[in-house]
Amino acid sequence: MFSHWYNRTLNKIWGFVEDRTSMKKWALRPQPDFTFKPSYWTGAFVVNAFLYQVISGALLLLYYQPSTAPTLTACGQVAGTFSTAPAAWCSTYYIINSVPMGSLLLSSHLYGAYAMIFLMFVHFFRGYYVGVYKAPREFSWMVGTLLMLTTLGMGFTGYLLPYTQLSLNATNVGIVLALRLPTFGPLLGPFILADGTSQGLLSRMFDAHVLLIPVALGALLYAHIALFESHGIAPPATSDPLQRRRFTEKEDKKHVPFMPHIFFYITKWGLLYVGVLFGIAALWPWQLTAYAGNVAAAGIVTEPDWYFLWLFKLVDFTGVTPVIAVAVTTVLMLYVLFLPFLDRSKRTHPRDRPLFIWIATSLLGFFIMMTVWGGETPGVQIAPMQVASTIGPIFLVNGLVTALFHLRYRRSYARRLAARSVPYSGAYPSPGSVPSGSVGAAEASSSE
Repeated sequence: MFSHWYNRTLNKIWGFVEDRTSMKKWALRPQPDFTFKPSYWTGAFVVNAFLYQVISGALLLLYYQPSTAPTLTACGQVAGTFSTAPAAWCSTYYIINSVPMGSLLLSSHLYGAYAMIFLMFVHFFRGYYVGVYKAPREFSWMVGTLLMLTTLGMGFTGYLLPYTQLSLNATNVGIVLALRLPTFGPLLGPFILADGTSQGLLSRMFDAHVLLIPVALGALLYAHIALFESHGIAPPATSDPLQRRRFTEKEDKKHVPFMPHIFFYITKWGLLYVGVLFGIAALWPWQLTAYAGNVAAAGIVTEPDWYFLWLFKLVDFTGVTPVIAVAVTTVLMLYVLFLPFLDRSKRTHPRDRPLFIWIATSLLGFFIMMTVWGGETPGVQIAPMQVASTIGPIFLVNGLVTALFHLRYRRSYARRLAARSVPYSGAYPSPGSVPSGSVGAAEASSSE
């Protein structure tokens, strides 16, 4: 009884707010009941992570100095040489050691960047496996791909800002690879390198990290959300090629309104995310390494953040030049970007897309293997036979497993179709609302 009274009261209060603010005209689309599961809101988790990065980054800007000039401060004494520690490194040191809760703020911002990129990959592979890129959501997928690449650019530019020797070395290697990009590489050179000095490089990375890329992220995020609002959430994956891919206006009216129900649902997960992030940052605070130019860091091994380790390890393969590494990366980006036009099947269930599922699973295994490999043996050259014996089984085993599951499910699905006499209407399969004897119910249950 209390829950019913609470919901009625909440609806009345929010109805008053909507009436006075005309909020019903906002682009906040209601969603069906079956979407109240974390797997349907991985994109919202990425947005929550992005919002925290904006807030924590703005607070860090109050203290950070994007300068390579030596500074006569106490941190210079800690660094070992009183007058040669760069201001960028010193301001980072000041945030960690002198700003109240500065270590928590900086560590949570760094780990938040890692978490945002990880959640972005989860969102990407979830969408890939359930086929959300199919019509009419092709452009939404392409905008999301650009968002993913822009987010990686955000991580790359932010890595240099503490101005440690490790971050400078990794940034220089990344710039060499970026300049090898076809067409765009020569154009990017003057914008990245500026006047060729260390200060010019830091200034460009700082400007890109705090202004240019966030503006691009905001614009792409707006486009992505607008497309999401236009088409609505994708239905569960199905083997029925006639399934509708959009909700009707009548169906929308029966769904749960965004405000306040969905908003509070997302906020709940957002607060949990921030709490876990603070806990990790408090237990394992980030450690500032030696500043760029410190003679004590001359022999440091170049190693980027985890999400670029696979690419750095690829360059360690014998015979793989930076040009080849960039070519491989470009092909992968183009494949993901134009995936909606490569996979033309109208079926969305993973069992009906064995080739593309094999590609996704193999690439996922490849990235995990290369990331671990790059972290364990950074800068170590790898012979071709070792590459083949380590990477080859990933693609072979995935191909065998995918083929076996495809054949098995094709036979079982054919039996289920033959056993059912009720034709599928093509409506959205909503768990609990579709007759148990229909093909739609079978597909809804099999996709969960």
